[in-house]
Amino acid sequence: GLSAVSDYDVVWDSPSKDFSGSMPLGNGNIGLNVWVERSGDLVFYISKIDSWGDNARLLKVGRLRFKADPPLEVTRSFRQRLDLATGTITVAAGENEKKVELRVWADAENPAVYVTYESARPLSVTCHIELWRTKPYELPSLEVSDVMFDRSKPGNRHAPTIVEPDTLIKDLKGAIGWFHYNRKSVGPATTARIQGLSDFPREDPLLHRIFGAVVEARGGERVDEKRLLSKAGRKHRFTVIVLTEHPSSPGKWLSHVKAEAERLERIPFAERRRRHEAWWKSFWTRSWIYATGTRGKGRGDAFVVTRGYALQRFINACAGRGRYPIKFNGSIFTVPYPGRPGDADYRRWGPGYWWQNTRLPYISMCASGDFDLMGPLFRMYARDLMPLFVFRTRKYFGHEGAFIPECIYFWGDVFSETYGWTPFEKRKDKLQESRWHKWEWVSGPELVWMMLDYFEYTQDENFFRETLLPAARNLLLFFDRHYKTDEKGKLVMHPAQACETWWECTNPMPEVAGLRAVTKRLLALGEGLLPEKDRRFFRSLRRKLPPLPTRTVDGVEMLAPAEKFARKSNVENPELYAVFPFRLVSFEKKNARLGLEALKHRWDRGNSGWRQDDIFMAYLGLAEEARRNLVGRARKHDARSRFSAFWGPNYDWVPDQDHGGILLKAFQAMLLQTEGRKIFLFPAWPKDWNVSFKLHAPYRTTVEGELRGGKVTNLVVSPPERRRDVVMPEEFR
Repeated sequence: GLSAVSDYDVVWDSPSKDFSGSMPLGNGNIGLNVWVERSGDLVFYISKIDSWGDNARLLKVGRLRFKADPPLEVTRSFRQRLDLATGTITVAAGENEKKVELRVWADAENPAVYVTYESARPLSVTCHIELWRTKPYELPSLEVSDVMFDRSKPGNRHAPTIVEPDTLIKDLKGAIGWFHYNRKSVGPATTARIQGLSDFPREDPLLHRIFGAVVEARGGERVDEKRLLSKAGRKHRFTVIVLTEHPSSPGKWLSHVKAEAERLERIPFAERRRRHEAWWKSFWTRSWIYATGTRGKGRGDAFVVTRGYALQRFINACAGRGRYPIKFNGSIFTVPYPGRPGDADYRRWGPGYWWQNTRLPYISMCASGDFDLMGPLFRMYARDLMPLFVFRTRKYFGHEGAFIPECIYFWGDVFSETYGWTPFEKRKDKLQESRWHKWEWVSGPELVWMMLDYFEYTQDENFFRETLLPAARNLLLFFDRHYKTDEKGKLVMHPAQACETWWECTNPMPEVAGLRAVTKRLLALGEGLLPEKDRRFFRSLRRKLPPLPTRTVDGVEMLAPAEKFARKSNVENPELYAVFPFRLVSFEKKNARLGLEALKHRWDRGNSGWRQDDIFMAYLGLAEEARRNLVGRARKHDARSRFSAFWGPNYDWVPDQDHGGILLKAFQAMLLQTEGRKIFLFPAWPKDWNVSFKLHAPYRTTVEGELRGGKVTNLVVSPPERRRDVVMPEEFR
């Protein structure tokens, strides 16, 4: 797996004009957008998963520029490579006595970024801090999830959103640094007051949050507050320590940065590099998919899809091990955008989390064995915020259970724009005012479904008992308590909606399919895992669930968005949620026709952004259709970005993590799908694509093999007794 990934390295033979030609790099928590300019300067933005400013916007940490003297020769000979196997960017510039080699990497095991220069002749290198938040300024425009956004009053701004400046550190010896410190907090107290949550005890998530960086160099000399010089020599090494703390203070934060620098110094540099490479090696060898066309290697469709798959997995790994889930609208790799207000901190839709978008980078991670990257999603939604979800449900509806609103800030309150500005106590209807997702509650069943996947794959019983089961109890109890039953004893889910698309529904497909799917899986668990009390509850809920809704067109029955549905407002296909994510209708089942007809008669179609058609097709066994959609998806990257896996803007922003998330899942599902103990190989695989792969399956299983010229070779299933659960089409054997 490791040597083959190098075929998908991104290599450029010319410098970039600006940030639009940046490459991503990261260690799971710290992100970099790296480029070399025509001047020979190396520049990068630094970002972090938890660098929330005082307006609740996810800010960049800052930007650094490295100037060599004499400058790098980038006109004659230049090569910049993103080395996937080691999570490193290398740059070679100039020839013979002017040759310089550069290396940039974010330490996979430590909060540090390293920049090294090796040159044939002596040169000096100066690091410059380039701040753009230098004085307070008002944001020229706001996004939907910005705290002060208020669409109801054109021209009437609730309060200007002021971005506070960063602070340069004055008294560092032989180093330079800066930080951003939230002396105020805009949002949490306001949203709590208006949404009736002030009596829920919690710490302000923004106040006294501090993030920043300190740059050191071996033998470095501080020129001034913004410049650090590494004097003339053939080798240079800069270390950038990046840290967020909450709650903290500048003094405390700086002492921790210094302690971190001292701790790092005690680990030999070669040992840090060795551990870093070991992490990336374990990442690339735990799973892979390398597809090629049968007509020779070339750079055809199979190559383009495989490259998209490898690069998107890399981007997930760079941003997926921090304190909060991956941001769908740009992750931590946003850069300034022409014609848009502001700077590298800008992202369309703003700082909030939409569940339907947030889940998409995560849906492929079980099959790729990237279990460590799933932690932040479950931590935020199933653990940290669950007490608030329970509290809010009791407060708004007077019953038990927990609903997860579609649109929340990282501390769990609903966007100001979504909830509305009328205070809680003055409302008859305590729920949010926005109709876009007022009764959209599929987030609960989907979260349980994804956690069941995680448990099924890892068999982590602690996770089941401490995270999955308590969350499942609350999320399912909500539906049981919230909706009344009809004369047949079936739940009547009304008022309800089907995603953001159908606003007036009874018994919407996403929630009905979700509840049917998760109760079935929970009840299939062994006696030792599921307490009898829970079993009784899940069984009684299951008995109350209405059937999957269907409709008839020209005498043909198919899945429907809901039992009753009206007022179409968006372009999702909620009727197909029975196919994906919940897989109650799929290629190998007797009911597959219901899904195929629904797909054929769907209202909306497409293969960019969060559109799920590619996955629906794979789950329904449509190899050609899935391939066509996926190839189109892999070839659509942002025209302004040089990097081929910076997708977007699509519905979201650049780089669009939903676009890449669907690409990963669809590619995997064409190759392998699972149901209970069954492992289906090549359920929607094109006959004229060869592939070498290793993917994960439930019960701590891996499946590794090759398909050459339409025949399977070298199939290795581990543990070996799981081989008998593999189901494969006749023609591939």
